Amino acid sequence: MDSTSAINTALADVGPRLRRVRAQRDITLTELATATGISKSTLSRLETGQRKPSLELLLPIAAAHRIPLDELVGAPQVGDPRVRFTPRKRNGRTVVPLTRQPGGIQAWKAVIPPEAGERELRTHEGYEWLYVLAGQVRLILGDHDITMGPGEVAEFDTHLPHWFGAAGDQPVEVLSLLGRQGERIHVRAAPRKR
Repeated sequence: MDSTSAINTALADVGPRLRRVRAQRDITLTELATATGISKSTLSRLETGQRKPSLELLLPIAAAHRIPLDELVGAPQVGDPRVRFTPRKRNGRTVVPLTRQPGGIQAWKAVIPPEAGERELRTHEGYEWLYVLAGQVRLILGDHDITMGPGEVAEFDTHLPHWFGAAGDQPVEVLSLLGRQGERIHVRAAPRKR
């Protein structure tokens, strides 16, 4: 499919996609109209394809749903298919968010340089699953002091005082899954028996 056909298909699918996103979030047209400042009739015409979508209309809808515009409209993928997230710096660590949706389990990739000084243990809401991608990770969890290598995993309640970082003088890379409401990771290694 050429790019013109892909764009025309995406535009034709905007209405049903808008309706589907609103239904998934269990939001009425009236509630969405209040949140966006767009009339209920205009929103209804957008969803049924009777009104052509424009940035002026789609930007407030994307903001109300808290999703990127390209995801809201199902923009065609052009060129590089890789998802690119913006790395952030937190306390000297480089953190890349891997999830976009608020709430639920959040995934992060972190590159942690060696740190000098005293380890400051902290606590917070949630449950964390930590997977070592590269390097040697030191995990202090309550009274436990553990060193983990690539491929090793730790799972813990974040109400316990904890800290993790580089175990030596080389940076480490980890994948972190955090459920702020205490969601736990469910691992299935084999199909369930019936």
